[in-house]
Amino acid sequence: MDALAVFRATLTIPVAIAFLPMLPAEGKIAYAAEIKILSGNGGRAAVSELCSQFERATGHKVIIQFEVNAELKRKIEAGEAFDVAILNPPVLDELIGQGKIVAATRVNIGSAGLGVAVRSGAPKPDISSVEAFKRTLSNATSIAFPEKGASGVYFVSLLDRLGIADVMKPKLRPMPAEDTVEIVARGEVEMVVVIASRIVDVPGVDPAGLLPSELQTTIGIAAGLSSNAGEPEAAKALVRFLGAPAAASVLKAKGINPH
Repeated sequence: MDALAVFRATLTIPVAIAFLPMLPAEGKIAYAAEIKILSGNGGRAAVSELCSQFERATGHKVIIQFEVNAELKRKIEAGEAFDVAILNPPVLDELIGQGKIVAATRVNIGSAGLGVAVRSGAPKPDISSVEAFKRTLSNATSIAFPEKGASGVYFVSLLDRLGIADVMKPKLRPMPAEDTVEIVARGEVEMVVVIASRIVDVPGVDPAGLLPSELQTTIGIAAGLSSNAGEPEAAKALVRFLGAPAAASVLKAKGINPH
């Protein structure tokens, strides 16, 4: 049973009533809306799967634009049209404060820690302890990370904390968020450090595990409706679905700890 089937089966009465105009008995709607999502890259696999399930069940079309949070924030502030934003909570909250996102629609989807991945078939590095992780970084030939992503910013600060920032500079490969993991799959970089959920469903890479707990952080994912949504009702339904308990199984499978 997919997430939307579970969602329907577990709807509370108020939410069920809200969904009735959108989800008739035959499972399709009379009017198909086109919903535009601006989403950070961290939840790419989960967001893609959940939106596909929503499309199949409702008949709505969902268009997802994945970019780094900072760039999406800039575009939203500049007036780019969208229906739903899926971003790190601090970014989403700032946009709520600016009146760009409807505060009442905000939902926390989940969070994920940082992980390491290597090209498929390559030996998995030891990152089981702080010293092992530090040694692995020092011995690596090249390490990709999302230059402007939250996980990349944190990783760079972590190198300072470990006292190896200067040693690591020649080995670092700051990447656009959309190519951070893929460059490892192509064999152009030895490993990647990034939010673990970004590694999921990328062909050609193997996860090596999560960073040691002493060095770990969590990056959240939240969603909200645009204050100028062109398809507000359909978009609100999608936001509710993304944040519903029934989505938990998909989130977990895609590397995200549900809220």
